[in-house]
Order: sequence, then structure tokens, then C-alpha cells
Amino acid sequence: MPFAVRALCLASVTVLGVAPVSVADADWSVVPSAGGARDGRPYFYAEGAPGTVLQDTVSVRNPGGKPLTVRLRGADADNDGDGTLSVRARAKDTGAWITFAERTVRIPARTRADVPFTVSVPADTTPGDHPGAILASAGGRTAAVRVQLRVGGPALAALTVEHVRIHDDRISYELVNRGTTVLTPKLAVRAEGLFGAVLDRAPRALPVELLPGRRVRLDEPWPDRPALDGVDVELTVTADGGARAEAAAEAWFVPKAALAGALAGLAVCAGGALWCVRRVRRSRQRGRPGPVVAAGQPRTEVESTGAVM
Repeated sequence: MPFAVRALCLASVTVLGVAPVSVADADWSVVPSAGGARDGRPYFYAEGAPGTVLQDTVSVRNPGGKPLTVRLRGADADNDGDGTLSVRARAKDTGAWITFAERTVRIPARTRADVPFTVSVPADTTPGDHPGAILASAGGRTAAVRVQLRVGGPALAALTVEHVRIHDDRISYELVNRGTTVLTPKLAVRAEGLFGAVLDRAPRALPVELLPGRRVRLDEPWPDRPALDGVDVELTVTADGGARAEAAAEAWFVPKAALAGALAGLAVCAGGALWCVRRVRRSRQRGRPGPVVAAGQPRTEVESTGAVM
């Protein structure tokens, strides 16, 4: 069976949203195996074509004085709503393709266990990035080692910016990764007021790693926004691979005191106009002549029936 072995990915445990576990605070840790040029790897990285089987080794270290039983499983990496990296509760992608030589490992005191594993990429897998993780659980704690899988073939870097809104001292918006690669986006912001630019921020990297197919909601602070102005805000987001997207929104900034005064003025004007209309109507009614009836003649009243003569 064909396989490729590459330097295979882990982000720090806190980045994946799993409780951090280290030798100092829990007496055990899980890391990519050390050996030769792969010493000190912070994570696994694997690359292969659809249908490939990749293999590597994960190490669980137990420097404590008691035996340790650790359970291993694969997981899919995910983005929380605010962009924080986490893992899905149920693996359907990379996490489901990971198979361990042993899922439950008993490690004697002051010993390290090296556990081989494989990543079997299905033949119909979409080319691009498929981030996952290896989770190790023991003693009520969980540690994570990230597995960054790149499946060979045409990849697409694409994103959109949606639902731009201006709220008080911030600009909120949503980013959606429409492509097949992990994106580290950069944001540029510009706002034009009635008399020129009121905000011009050069592109800067956002503190988010946006996974394929994920949507996140972010906020851009704007503490020095105008007190009185009408503005058009434009967001431009770019990322490696040629990804680029723009979106805009408009807003009016009016001080509360000025707004209250304007409303009061409108109310006075509306009341004055209504008073004038009523006076004119009453004057017309008082000056309108009534019907003339000759003396001694009976008054005739005509009722409209809707008939046409």
C-alpha cells in the first residue's frame, strides 16, 4: 500500500480550545515523536494525494511516579464563532481517517510511549487543507496535538465579507472561507465622511486562522468615531493565494442632544401646522352660507340613494 511520510501538525493545546496539559501541571504530555530532523516539532504536517495512506508516531510522556493510562482519538479542527480554534465533537474528516496502533496506552512511571498511527485519505477527498487533531485523555484532562493535512490537487483560496454593521464604537462583520485552504486574513478599513476620510487603517493580520468552509464574526474597534457625520465604511480583506473580498456599510452619527433638539423642533412644527389647518377649516365653516328657503314653503330634504337619473 503506498504511503508517504512527511514532517506530519499541532497547534498549542490552548489554541485548539482544549485544556492545556504539560509536565509541570499534570505530570504528562503528548507531542509529535522526536527523532532525527523531526525533533521539537510543534505539530504534525502531512501531505498526499487522495487515496494515500500517511503514517507517523505520537509520543506520550509520563515523568510521574505512577503508571498512566491514556486514551487516544482523532478529531476535526474547527472554528468557534469568534474565530478561536477548537475541535468538533464528532469527527467526519481528518479525525475520522486517523487510526492508532493502540487507542488505549498504559505507560509505566518515568517512561515514554511512542504510538504509531496512520492517516488514510479517501480516494474522493477534495483537494486542499483538512485540519485535524490527535486528542489524548487521562486523569480528567485532555491534551491536543494538531494534524495539518494537505490533500494534493487544485486548491482554491477564496473568502467573503458579509453583514457589516456599525455599532457605537465598533464595526462588526463576518468572514466566510469559501475556498479549500486555511486562511490567515488581513483587514484594511477606510471610512469617508461628508468632508473627507475619517478612518484609514492599513492592512493588518487578523488574530484568526480561518478554516475551509467556516464562518466567524469579528469586531473592529473604532473608539474615535465622528460625533456628527454621515460615513461610508469599506472593509477590504485579503489572504495568501489571491483571496480578496470587499464590503461596505453606511451610518449617520448624531449626538443625542442634537437628535433630541431636532425631534423637539419637528414636533413643534408639526403641532403648529396642525393648529393652522384647524383654524382654516373652522373659518370656512363659519363663513359658509346656508340653504335659502322661501317663507311659507316646506323644507325639502334630499336623500342620496346612489341611483343615476
